[in-house]
Amino acid sequence: MIQETVITDLPPQISLTSKESKGTLALPDKELHLDDKENTVAVSDDFLNSDQCQLDAILSEAVTLGGSDIHFSVGLKPTFRRHGDLVASNVSDVLTTQVISGFGQVMCDERQWTHFLEVGEVDLAYEIKHLSRFRVNIYRQKGNTSIAVRAIPTEIPKLDALKMPEILKDLVQKKQGLFLVTGPTGSGKSTTLAAMIDYLNHFKKEHIITLEDPIEYVHNHNQSIIDQREIGSDTNSFANGLRAALRQDPDVILVGEMRDYETISIALTAAETGHLVLGTLHTSSAAATIERIVDVFSPEQQPQIMTQLSGALVGILAQRLLPTPDFNGRVAVTELMVNTPSIANLVRSNKTHQITSMLQMGAEEGMYTMESSIKAVLSAHAVDVDAAESLLGE
Repeated sequence: MIQETVITDLPPQISLTSKESKGTLALPDKELHLDDKENTVAVSDDFLNSDQCQLDAILSEAVTLGGSDIHFSVGLKPTFRRHGDLVASNVSDVLTTQVISGFGQVMCDERQWTHFLEVGEVDLAYEIKHLSRFRVNIYRQKGNTSIAVRAIPTEIPKLDALKMPEILKDLVQKKQGLFLVTGPTGSGKSTTLAAMIDYLNHFKKEHIITLEDPIEYVHNHNQSIIDQREIGSDTNSFANGLRAALRQDPDVILVGEMRDYETISIALTAAETGHLVLGTLHTSSAAATIERIVDVFSPEQQPQIMTQLSGALVGILAQRLLPTPDFNGRVAVTELMVNTPSIANLVRSNKTHQITSMLQMGAEEGMYTMESSIKAVLSAHAVDVDAAESLLGE
């Protein structure tokens, strides 16, 4: 049944996704026709009460408030992570497992929901057009359904806007080699890599293949051809996708996660055979990244891997995010290692403990430590002092 309902507080996503045409506001797969004079809207009660309408209102509120992550847990209101702190939703009641399961079914296709029911967890992407994309993990806890959502802006930021070192633009144009962006979960690795791909897309004619779980930022073809493959729907693993990519005439391959022996082995081979490979690791520094890669291999293999890595490596960017003084934003602090002959020698001879000292002396090659980056933003009064000093003490 269609009826006129007076809306005194429009759901946030209505104003955020409004079309330019007067009198029509768009929601996913729905149109609401407004009466400007009476502030009324013709809409079905079923739709206003639907799981999709409620879900999109919550996600829209989170994006409006600057939330980076949204948590749906039984017995709590939806909770947003805003600049590091957790805040409760103002547009939702306390959640039940039935409501959360309904949200999950809205976000999943049939294959994904079946996978969740069978395995107990699933990764996927969800989108509210004109607002944002979201990286979603649905999982079980204590027999209930829970959901963790990461908001991904639809606009890909530029490297300059992220205040990344200028030399990154040169490093990402290398014809072959391995470049890694590292840091803990939530440190902005995916955003930095998306900005690097976007830079190439605007200035180089390349064939770029990305392997992601799930696809976060969506790239449109510009100067480059960009093929984005999602683990689970387009290929069944990073290793298989990477192996297949070598037969697809790539110039650049982005590997969303490099955690296992097989993926790292294939990535190193690709980096040595005429491809630029971009990847991520959950490590906090350049030295720790080298150690993590080497430790994946057996002791008998490690000398060969160190030699291989010393030749294939382009560089490592480690990054963290610190809150601004007013806690209304976050600023990236980074450490950059470029694979100079001196660095390559340290990697080859397993002297990773000397890498930090080499970074301190490598300003002419564009290198610097995380400590120097933190001190620079502290001097500029760009970050919260306590958070910065805490990171310095790690």
